[in-house]
Amino acid sequence: MTINPYAGSPFSYATEPAVGPYSIVELMPGVRNLLEYTGLKAGERVLLLMEHTVDPVVVQAIAAAAAYRDADVRILSVPPFSPGGWDREASLHIETAAFREADLVISGTWWGEVHTAPLFFDQIKSRSSRFLSLHMTATAGALLTGGRLPAEVFYALLSRTLRQMSGARSIRVTSARGTDVTFSGLTFDPDPGAMRPGDWRPFPYGGANFWPADTEGVLMVEDSTVTGVPEESLRITLEGNLVRKIEGGAAAEQLRRYAPGGFYMRHGLIGLNPKVRVAGGNQFEREKHAGAFYCGIDGLTDGQPVTTGPGFAHCDCQVDRPTVLVDGELFIENGRLLMLDEPEIRQVAARFGPPDVILDDNPIMILPRRYTGGGAG
Repeated sequence: MTINPYAGSPFSYATEPAVGPYSIVELMPGVRNLLEYTGLKAGERVLLLMEHTVDPVVVQAIAAAAAYRDADVRILSVPPFSPGGWDREASLHIETAAFREADLVISGTWWGEVHTAPLFFDQIKSRSSRFLSLHMTATAGALLTGGRLPAEVFYALLSRTLRQMSGARSIRVTSARGTDVTFSGLTFDPDPGAMRPGDWRPFPYGGANFWPADTEGVLMVEDSTVTGVPEESLRITLEGNLVRKIEGGAAAEQLRRYAPGGFYMRHGLIGLNPKVRVAGGNQFEREKHAGAFYCGIDGLTDGQPVTTGPGFAHCDCQVDRPTVLVDGELFIENGRLLMLDEPEIRQVAARFGPPDVILDDNPIMILPRRYTGGGAG
């Protein structure tokens, strides 16, 4: 059987299927979780920063839910953002001016804030707005699947992960396709709690994010935001936290062109959300799935890693079913997040419905509405 590797590599919201108007009903549990995650209050100014190609039903669902909470809602439709600073001279004066006046920004962009200086993390942190990013996830599919997981269940998974990982010396990631890479000198995002001014968060909530001081080994890329699913094996060799070699046909050449000055390992993420879809999902959804792993390499600036600003060549690389060892202890086994079976996690899930349903990591089995955190048991 011949498989076209590009069939599963959407490049913008324009390639996502549109949904029927009545689908808004089924999106509301995910949208409710989204707004509760942001801590939206009545009277707050909400900016929906949505690319022109986002499905109108998704925009309407978020806007209507915010308006129902008596927020002051504005919708700004903007051109798609370019990847990797390819259009660095583009004017973003309107976007940034509106962003500065909002209490809450909900951003539906494909390439996300990491690719543009005026909306990079340092700019977000310097403002009073709370910034929620639907980076490649302003879709009906994302709201219907990963968005339905109750936030309390995600926080329980994240808290349990950080207890084990925050003091770890190393994380080793291997895969059946040949990945064998070890991260050390780890700094983790803390459990964020309620959103505060200057915060940036992704949605659907997804995983435990970390920054390594050192990365050694080989990463076999199964999908990436630059290449999609490569038609040949794409092999990245890392030493001293720098990318030393990229091998693998056309995809390797595409990746080298994306950052001619070279790459370094910027961050990694352990996926924790069992309801995030895999089949039909773009890479930025799949990387949040419970038991998945991804890492982001970024462009060097004048030959050096500079983490205070965009490298303008950020590329997220996916490993769908890894085995992950934390200081030698098994944490994920062939894509199965072992903590999903732990009593303390099941106890939290039981507040919303049967733990076997809430924590089932088959994302094709969509979480029934009554188990999504709305209070109807």
